[in-house]
Amino acid sequence: MTDPDRIWTEAAGRLKTEIGDGPFSSYIAPSAVRLDASGNLILVTPTAYARDWVRKNALRRMNELWLGLDGLSRRLDVRCRAEVGSPAPATAFPAGEAPRLASVGGVTAPVPMSVQAAAMAASSFAPATDGARAVRAAGLQERLTFDSFVEGQGNAFALAIAKQVASWADGHFNPVFFCGPYGYGKTHLLNAIAWEAQRLRPDAKVVYLTAERFLSTFVRAMQDRSTAAFKESLRSADMLLLDDVQFVGGKTSTQEELLSTLTALIEDGKRIVLSADRAPTALTDVEPRLRSHLSAGLTCPVEAADRNLKIAVAQSRLNALARLGVVSGEARTDVLEHLVDRTPGSMRELEGAVNTLAAVAGARLSTLGVDEAQSLLGVALRGGPERRITVDEIQKTVADHFNLKQADLLSERRTRAIARPRQIAMYLCKQHTTRSYPDIGRRFGGRDHTTVLHGVRKIEELMPKEEQIARDVEALTRKLRG
Repeated sequence: MTDPDRIWTEAAGRLKTEIGDGPFSSYIAPSAVRLDASGNLILVTPTAYARDWVRKNALRRMNELWLGLDGLSRRLDVRCRAEVGSPAPATAFPAGEAPRLASVGGVTAPVPMSVQAAAMAASSFAPATDGARAVRAAGLQERLTFDSFVEGQGNAFALAIAKQVASWADGHFNPVFFCGPYGYGKTHLLNAIAWEAQRLRPDAKVVYLTAERFLSTFVRAMQDRSTAAFKESLRSADMLLLDDVQFVGGKTSTQEELLSTLTALIEDGKRIVLSADRAPTALTDVEPRLRSHLSAGLTCPVEAADRNLKIAVAQSRLNALARLGVVSGEARTDVLEHLVDRTPGSMRELEGAVNTLAAVAGARLSTLGVDEAQSLLGVALRGGPERRITVDEIQKTVADHFNLKQADLLSERRTRAIARPRQIAMYLCKQHTTRSYPDIGRRFGGRDHTTVLHGVRKIEELMPKEEQIARDVEALTRKLRG
């Protein structure tokens, strides 16, 4: 046997039975055997990640099978599409599938895969949707654009990457995966990318979906026996944006469909942008093969906002409301600072507090003082008089959260397992009580006020940098507001 197409069909079929359907469909099936300019046989994979997987896990066995079938004793090498360039070779045969045959002048010859793919695209791909109307139909929020996104230390890198993706610049990373605590701008970035990408390329098909909508639409398509149309609607996209990927965890069939979709889009050189509340490697409910695909591009953290960024976000939201005529004048700096300090949760919660302040203050915003703002927000945000949180309650809540005893927080022990929770408790005391630094110090085993000040500043410094600390503070805040 010397025909590469027959050899590859036979070898790929045997390989599939040995490595299983999952790895085969993910890494081998999207690849094709080609003859390069020198007549050497190469397996071309859609991505560098797939190339590396094949080299590590399958190339040796692939060559054993190939040499056992090839009468010319040729060896097979593997390269990714970027290494061989985009022009189609003379022959390209899909894994495990005999090539289609065409008769030319009485001679039957294999049709190159590029010709087959072009014919399929012409006959079955849906036409691109028309510009910004398609984006609006996707359920995006018009106010979530790059212009309304407030840049800070914790999101500067993510914003730069988002703008690069939206510009359709030739990037080296696909997919791009934004991750971080909920409520700190991931959805805003995906919305902004979609709006800007569609503005720059009105003829492109930009698809934005939440993972929940992806799941429900896929389930409905299976029930209606219209999965082919569902697949085509996504795989004909030039850019796919999928928000809150963590929600596909535990949904086996949905994960398989998502994996197939990502593989097809990457193979076609289309752009993929995803988001989740954790990094791909931490999505333990997601099947390993899908998790590896999510990790294959660029993982871009969106960190929790520091105090300065939150103040800037609050000011930006008030400015937007002023342009709409909801409020007049500007809020005092101390009022904004108080608002931020009393809303230590996510940006969404802060925005809700700003909206509440604007609604109850209206034209009096510029003359509103801290005491009056506190009174108004206490009633409006909690539906009644504000519940008083005590230092003792904070200490007990923090100790329980970290599996410690309250006495540990008051002790002289300075191990990291105790010192960090103690600093978090001090920070929460400053945020949720009216106690002074010296008073807080006395209630933590008679410590000096400088120790409390250092602890509070340390947590303020770490929250934008360490996701777990931000999560702990957010969870404790919710418990205290309980």
